[in-house]
Amino acid sequence: MTDLVPLPASIDGTLALLGRSGYVADRPLATVLFLALKLGRPLFLEGEAGVGKTEIAKVLAAALGRKLIRLQCYEGLDVSSAVYEWNYAGQMMAIRLAEAGGGVDRTALETDLFSERFLVRRPLLDALEPHPEGPPVLLIDELDRTDEAFEAFLLEILSDFQVTVPELGTVRAEAPPIVLVTSNRTREIHDALKRRCLYHWVDYPGAERELAILRARVPDAPERLGREIVAFVASLRGRELFKAPGIAETLDWAQALLELDAVALDPGLVSDTLGVLLKYQDDIQRLQGSESRKLLDDVRAGLSAA
Repeated sequence: MTDLVPLPASIDGTLALLGRSGYVADRPLATVLFLALKLGRPLFLEGEAGVGKTEIAKVLAAALGRKLIRLQCYEGLDVSSAVYEWNYAGQMMAIRLAEAGGGVDRTALETDLFSERFLVRRPLLDALEPHPEGPPVLLIDELDRTDEAFEAFLLEILSDFQVTVPELGTVRAEAPPIVLVTSNRTREIHDALKRRCLYHWVDYPGAERELAILRARVPDAPERLGREIVAFVASLRGRELFKAPGIAETLDWAQALLELDAVALDPGLVSDTLGVLLKYQDDIQRLQGSESRKLLDDVRAGLSAA
């Protein structure tokens, strides 16, 4: 096994660890993440889509030099897609070869068919296996997209870091993975699952933190442009939109404006690039033309007064 990157020894160390990989966290998030790592508990992250929940797992895996194993949840997700399945094609081939050779020992053949060599490991089982770089970061992403039956199945994994494969027995992690579970809160997650995790609500960042994120991720953006972008996006989030822009959209917009050689926002540029920032036509139509001009004037007045 390679030398492991040590887990952070303090909250400040957690902030620094994330910061070195470009994630600008606030202290409450760093605190609960530090405790999750220290106590070996799963961390349940809830919040609006686009606030950076998934990015936390990605950055943490990169910073610690661990493998990131991501289970992307969706409606109808089942055990064969999430945990394991058997290589049916390989099993059929083994059966045919055994029959062609004659003198089939059915007991031995059955034992071989349901052995490790025909087992296909999906994300949850893979996360329980030893890895040379150390216990992986397991991201169970957008759990609210699955149904309650799959939620119930996760309880054994989140409590005891083990899963039962009927043909092989119980597989238990020698060293528990670092588990992060995310939800966009399209439905409520059952209390039984939440009790097994530490919890944190990830909100949109304040203006100064979002500006710090923009500086870290789009360092070439001019200072004035960066401040106007952050203020404009914050104003949008205060309006009744079908989908408010997240941090990812802020960064995409900044990068797009940079490619257009912008040094500051102007009404025409804002109107022409709203499709980078907003993802629904109704929202775009609501903001185009005089409405975006008025919003930009308000943003500039607010920045001038600050």
